[in-house]
Amino acid sequence: MAVFLYTAPVFTALGLHLLLPAERLRRHQWLGVGVAFAGIALAFLGGTAAGTMTISTLAGDLFGILAGAAWGATTVVIRTSALSEAPPTQTLLYQLAGAFVLLLAAAVASGQATHVSLTPVAWGSVLFQGVVVSFASYLTWFWLLRRYLATRLSVFSFMTPIFGVALGVLVLGDPISKSFAGSAALVLTGILIVSGPGLLRPRSR
Repeated sequence: MAVFLYTAPVFTALGLHLLLPAERLRRHQWLGVGVAFAGIALAFLGGTAAGTMTISTLAGDLFGILAGAAWGATTVVIRTSALSEAPPTQTLLYQLAGAFVLLLAAAVASGQATHVSLTPVAWGSVLFQGVVVSFASYLTWFWLLRRYLATRLSVFSFMTPIFGVALGVLVLGDPISKSFAGSAALVLTGILIVSGPGLLRPRSR
């Protein structure tokens, strides 16, 4: 699922490539995106046994890809609308308010809104997700989107599942394989190819 979710930078690059001339990628940069995505695929799919394909798993795969497309679309919307010049706090407010309405409706429709167990772990999770993930990280992300090329920034999202696996090894003691080491090298190589010598250069006003 992480592989499908982190197709978002690919959808971002495709959308901005079509809509913004300043965001068009060159051939070698497209190659870099491909190399980085191949690294993610190797990290999460390499060495796993093929399971029985069912309608449920196909539907799950489809929803994962749609989630990646939706995530990429948010970046495209921000960069191609008036939100590209809006304060990062305003953009963050719109995103969180929209997510609150959609998730609350989904919780009510699925019957989960009336079955909440507020344990210390649950409170800690909510505070971490609210303050660190939803507030601090998104605020920083939207601030960066106003100053740097989104296609180059998005490629760094490929590193997120790599960090997730690495923390799983350090915190949970998960085993690490040679395929993961190779995939990490592919991801870093892809980032270097896409970013090139002008790594994170400010975008022109």
